[in-house]
Amino acid sequence: MLYREKIRQIFLIRESPKRIAAAFATGIFIGMSPLLGIHTVLGIGVASLLKLNRLVTLVGVYVTNPWTIVPIYTFGTWLGARMLGMNHILPEIDWAHITFSALLGDLRPLLMPFFIGNIVLGLISAVVGYTVILTVVKKEHA
Repeated sequence: MLYREKIRQIFLIRESPKRIAAAFATGIFIGMSPLLGIHTVLGIGVASLLKLNRLVTLVGVYVTNPWTIVPIYTFGTWLGARMLGMNHILPEIDWAHITFSALLGDLRPLLMPFFIGNIVLGLISAVVGYTVILTVVKKEHA
C-alpha cells in the first residue's frame, strides 16, 4: 500500500482528532530523531505505551524514509551547527589516507549538531504535523 493511501486511512479512523494528531506528531518526532535504525520499533513501542494508534504513529515515522532521510538529516545537522554557533560546518577530510576510523574521527565534530538539530527539527515538525492533521481530521469528521 502506498504511503499516500496510508495517509488517507488516517482520516477514516474513528478516534478523536486530538488523539489521531497526537499519534501522527509522535511518529514525526520519532522519525526525525537521530536514533536511526530503531524508528519503527520505537514508534510501535511509544504508541503502545501511550495508547496511541500504532498505524497513525508509523505513518508519521515514515515521513523519514530512504528518499527523505538525507535532506532531513543534512538540514537538521546544519540547524544544530548554527544553534551551536559553528561557522565551519564541514570538516577537513584527508581523502588520500581515508580509513573508516579516520572518517569517524573527522565527522565527530558533527555529532552534537546532528543530535541537537534533528531533535529540534523533529519537535518543530511534530508541532506543525499535529496542527495540520488536527485541522484536516476535524474537517473530515465534521
